[in-house]
Amino acid sequence: MSKNLIQALAESKIYQDYERAFSEATGLAVSLRAVESWQLPHHGKRFENPFCALLVRKSRACAACLQVQQKLSETAGQEPQTVVCPVGLSDSAVPVRLGERLIGFLTTGQIFCHKPTANQFNRAARVLAGWGVDTPENDLRKTYFQTRVLTGRQHESVVKLLSIFAEHLSILSNQVILQEQNSEPPLVTRAKQFIAEHQAEDLSLEAVAGAVHSSKFYFCKMFKKATGINFTDYLSRIRTERAKNLLLNPNLRVSEIAYEVGFQSLTHFNRVFKRILGQSPSDYRSRLARA
Repeated sequence: MSKNLIQALAESKIYQDYERAFSEATGLAVSLRAVESWQLPHHGKRFENPFCALLVRKSRACAACLQVQQKLSETAGQEPQTVVCPVGLSDSAVPVRLGERLIGFLTTGQIFCHKPTANQFNRAARVLAGWGVDTPENDLRKTYFQTRVLTGRQHESVVKLLSIFAEHLSILSNQVILQEQNSEPPLVTRAKQFIAEHQAEDLSLEAVAGAVHSSKFYFCKMFKKATGINFTDYLSRIRTERAKNLLLNPNLRVSEIAYEVGFQSLTHFNRVFKRILGQSPSDYRSRLARA
């Protein structure tokens, strides 16, 4: 499910606009990848590091880059992390979450955090020779010293930009899950419409399956196949989206909103809201007030 969701997010207009603006402003490539994805994150992108592009031709160099991505995956699950590769380039990753679940990373890098020296290049060249890289040294040297150099403050700001956008993607991911798919079966489309119309009621699986003239078993199977989530989770997400809108009204108490959108208890509402959006309804409202 994470790969499909990350793909949907990557194809969304908000992500593509952000990627374009981020790269134009910083001169750096940025990528959105799933947790379980093991690919060179910036290969073929407009702002790919030319030095790294040269190394893609050698499998051992690619393997070293993938090891960096793996280390980032292992360490960046809770907070942003930066890892330095064997030839001295820094890569950074910021976690993207769906509620409390990690679904992927925003990554950038292939930069130096300090101005490279001749000795540093010579050490890197020896590493590359050990990997069997036979690119002419002049080409390696030229692209190596063309690599972007960021000060500590600049690098911190770049990571902060990614962190802010990761929070926006986390909220957007719930909306992506709820979007109708053009190829979904009519049964699922009718079910979604029925749920939208009755989401504030004490809605049961039996009621929805009956409304679309299906058995519970067949409905569950088709709904999960089309949406990637089960009926209960989908209903919770629909109610959470409605609650987000109601939280904009400061005159409504959180408890009123919980019952208005169909939750039977405030405790259940708080638990589901935090699981889906990674923060409590009260914290979400407070952040809206500060925005």
